Amino acid sequence: MLFDFSKIPSKDCYKLLVSTVTPRPIAWVVSQNARGALNAAPFSFFNVFSGDPAVVAIGIGNRGAGPKDSRANILETREFVVNLVAEWNAEAMNITAIEFESHVDELAQAGLTPAPSARVKPPRIAESPVAFECELMQIVDLGETGLVLGRVVAMHVHDEFVLDPGNIISTRQI
Repeated sequence: MLFDFSKIPSKDCYKLLVSTVTPRPIAWVVSQNARGALNAAPFSFFNVFSGDPAVVAIGIGNRGAGPKDSRANILETREFVVNLVAEWNAEAMNITAIEFESHVDELAQAGLTPAPSARVKPPRIAESPVAFECELMQIVDLGETGLVLGRVVAMHVHDEFVLDPGNIISTRQI
């Protein structure tokens, strides 16, 4: 069956994409604004795109007429942390997906522990098995969505997932 994206509503295009490109990792993004207020939100349009330089890309749309808090914070401070979601913390991730007001700390709402980052100001999520500390490289506007490109400047992996000193990571349990 042919689906001509020029002839169907964008919400149907979205449904077709997300139901066929699977499994998709989830970027659980922690950002903060210039005043230090934290934001945590999941994004399923995410992946790694380069090893040298190390780059992650996240598709972050708008909320209503303006950018989502994550995108606004990243643009303002140029830093963020991408945490991976595991089966054991999927319920907490769903809580952070709720559209809270900007002043609400999603990490606290989900019962998550902020852990200090090494190279950027926003914290990582202690319960996440993998976290990428990122600096903004560029935001590519794509209409209602912005493709956020972040340079990975540090990576945290829970010790039990590092198989050997040669940087081999076990993803079976993540």
